[in-house]
Amino acid sequence: MTHPLAIGLAGAGLIGQRHADYLAQCAGTRLAAVADPAAAGAELANRQGAAHYNDVDAMLDAGGLDGVILATPNALHLSGASSCLRAGIPVLVEKPVAANGAEAAQLVMLQAQTGTPLLVGHHRRHNPVITAARTALKRGDIGQPVAAQVTTLFRKPDAYFDAGAWRKQPGAGPVMINLIHDVDLMRHLLGEVKQVTALTSAATRRFQVEDTAGAVLRMDSGAIVTLILSDTALSPASWELTAGENPDYPSTGDSCYRISGTHGMLDLPGLTLWGAARQPDWHSPLRQTTLDVHHDDPLALQISHFADVIRGRSAPLVPAIEGARSLDVVESILTAAATGRTITLTYPHEQEALHA
Repeated sequence: MTHPLAIGLAGAGLIGQRHADYLAQCAGTRLAAVADPAAAGAELANRQGAAHYNDVDAMLDAGGLDGVILATPNALHLSGASSCLRAGIPVLVEKPVAANGAEAAQLVMLQAQTGTPLLVGHHRRHNPVITAARTALKRGDIGQPVAAQVTTLFRKPDAYFDAGAWRKQPGAGPVMINLIHDVDLMRHLLGEVKQVTALTSAATRRFQVEDTAGAVLRMDSGAIVTLILSDTALSPASWELTAGENPDYPSTGDSCYRISGTHGMLDLPGLTLWGAARQPDWHSPLRQTTLDVHHDDPLALQISHFADVIRGRSAPLVPAIEGARSLDVVESILTAAATGRTITLTYPHEQEALHA
């Protein structure tokens, strides 16, 4: 019988606490150490019977780890992940993979040089709903995808911002914090992004970051994706409120993604499939079916996948280069909104890293 892997956790915030719980539940892993200078770090380590350290380097120096989960603030992702890669310790980095594209490129390059696995915490890719959707799209259930609508509308409470002033500062708006998940899933389902046009507004909250944004993506395939986002709009339509992934968000049963093709449309996360009863045109009656799926917790599946990667049984579902590409798209959305220009994606930082 294989012994549980000893996993270190850097960061004892909200997502770090959830990772700790999943590590305890997964038969193949155990929380061995926690790195966080705040009191919450010591409390979590004590509660889980793990060692406690003030920083990632001290935790790595102590040895005995099979992997590390990095759930620190974005600005610390580069340093923490770099230390893990240089130590030869596989690391799962919460999204975004780094604070910006240039730092993400450094991690892409370092990962390639060391050969040590780096996974990015775009956990929604592990959701069986997304796996089923990707299979259906590749199978041609809706024909050739031509358009998609992404709705990411929710109202964050004032206490969310009061608890962390950094959430009002540049780099911490909902485009980077929330929309990056949706961008990553569109890339996963529909391929690479070629061009970006966008607008943002801060008219409601009047913070230094956007509270509302709209973007249009043209994919390499020619498909057009429209995204609407706001963290100040009360709405039943966002992945958080429709997918049922997190019990902290009451499920509405609504849909938030609609992917349309030449022969049908797929609603997500409900996996409702629309197709034509006869010829695929607007005169034909439409038929509705629902794709079957076995639901499971994507964060738990992500931990199991991390264990498989550490043991050499799987390649990372979301490697460093995938996290870097999604980050480049999100940065392009913000640049397009700030400049009023349409941005053509060339993934410059990634190319620099791969050819260094």
